[in-house]
Amino acid sequence: MSLRAWVILLLLSFLWGGTFFFIELALVDFTPFTIVCLRVVIAALALYSYLKLKGEAIPHDLRLWGIFLVMGLLNNIIPFSLIVWGQTHITGSVASILNATTPLFAVILAHFLTTDETLNRHKLLGVLIGFGGVVVMMQPSMAEGFNFESIGQLAILGAALSYGFAGIWGKRLKGTSALVNAFGMLACSSFIMLPVALIVDEPFAASPDWISLSAVVALAIFGTALAYIFYFRLLALAGAVNLLLVTFLIPVTALLLGVGVLDEAIHPLALVGTAIIFAGLALIDGRILVFFRKPRKV
Repeated sequence: MSLRAWVILLLLSFLWGGTFFFIELALVDFTPFTIVCLRVVIAALALYSYLKLKGEAIPHDLRLWGIFLVMGLLNNIIPFSLIVWGQTHITGSVASILNATTPLFAVILAHFLTTDETLNRHKLLGVLIGFGGVVVMMQPSMAEGFNFESIGQLAILGAALSYGFAGIWGKRLKGTSALVNAFGMLACSSFIMLPVALIVDEPFAASPDWISLSAVVALAIFGTALAYIFYFRLLALAGAVNLLLVTFLIPVTALLLGVGVLDEAIHPLALVGTAIIFAGLALIDGRILVFFRKPRKV
């Protein structure tokens, strides 16, 4: 990858890693659905302003907006809600590690739902090793019986599964700009989450302090709107394979913020499980195998 691509990759990993930190701060005063609603609404408005500034037109094709709607459900509403709710029972550090299993689900789903991305031996081994790491991570909570901590961990895995489906569904978004796709997805998410937050939560009853309020705004502007801009730029610069590298870096940022700033405790088995998950992801990525291949003789 070029130097520019590496810089964008590091920035993206920092932005997405920071979302777990901002969620922890926002949960002090806001309820989960309200956080998700504010996140997608503010991000959609920010991207709409950016599109207008660039002079890009908003599409009127109803079929395309139908695709945006499903994408919003799979890539925003379901995973955002599960992650925020999950973090009411587990730390952001643990959530970020479990969220890194997204490529494990994506590889399995792609094998069954697409014709051009089949499982091979090293990918299958990577998936098995990765899920083995998840089992190790969940041992401390499961040893005490099935409790809210365990359910919180499963919620994050559900979010990762939803992201996997979103990656496959997103292939339908061709012919329109990446920014328009991101805005359309977030706009649909906003129209769904506004009534949900008003009915399920009591958003107007919240009286947040400046820290919680700033966290929500940062989550929307930096962790969503700006992150999507970097995401699509990196995809264009480096391709989908190199984009997978961000999966390794997101938990690093989240752990540094969670442990270093919020003083979150990490169980030793969580660190062991993290190493195993990363080993599985490295096998799926495939580039680690290059170091073990014998050089060809000239």
